[in-house]
Amino acid sequence: MQQTPIHDVHNADLLAYIPKDARRLVEVGCSSGALAREYKKINANSHYIGIEIVPEYAQLAKRHCDEVMTFDIETLDVDFLRKKLSGDCWIFADSLEHLRDPWSLLSKIRQIIPSDGSIVACIPNAQHWSVQARLSCGAFVYEDIGLLDRTHLRWFTRATIFDMFEKAGFKIVDGMPRVYDEPDREKILPSIRTMATNMGADPDMAVNDALPTQYVVKATPVGERAIPAQGAGTLATIASLLRGKAPRFQ
Repeated sequence: MQQTPIHDVHNADLLAYIPKDARRLVEVGCSSGALAREYKKINANSHYIGIEIVPEYAQLAKRHCDEVMTFDIETLDVDFLRKKLSGDCWIFADSLEHLRDPWSLLSKIRQIIPSDGSIVACIPNAQHWSVQARLSCGAFVYEDIGLLDRTHLRWFTRATIFDMFEKAGFKIVDGMPRVYDEPDREKILPSIRTMATNMGADPDMAVNDALPTQYVVKATPVGERAIPAQGAGTLATIASLLRGKAPRFQ
């Protein structure tokens, strides 16, 4: 299946969460290499590896990455990842949702990532108000780009993003919702509030979680090998930061 159409624009919100002193970065789904281009301006001494499944995209990414590999990363075992892709920062810029089993890949990365390593990711929000509205009237139609991108294989909400990283051995330590000015949502949000109330759920949280188009998250490994991230808050605190009404991120 053809992947999401290529573009040359980087995700500035995601870039802000990539450690400025990372030694070896691995971006899964590097597309044109736009994010690598911008990161190398910040940390020219880093080694930036791009992974791309589309050969034509990989050729373009070579302009900006130190190294580009073309393969399906889900077919590789832990030994290969350890020998060839032992990065201290892994990047998923809207790519986890394209994987068949992102839970398995994150678990493999947990086995090889250094204790001071991190994962940064941008992930679409399946709980977005527009998706809920379309589902309510059966208009769940795949498109070339956006939340209903036809190449998305997996769907996540704020809650299940936390769950995915936790089960893989990581803890989300920072992040932000990407909330845009969408006037049409005001017609839909009251219905979402009513549904949540009828389900016995928190209506305010349901509305907040319907606002972001995507979430940007930073996660670090947990367990006996992990070094606690400096300034990392509790899961409850980080969760509140990721909700749509977190003022510091809007």
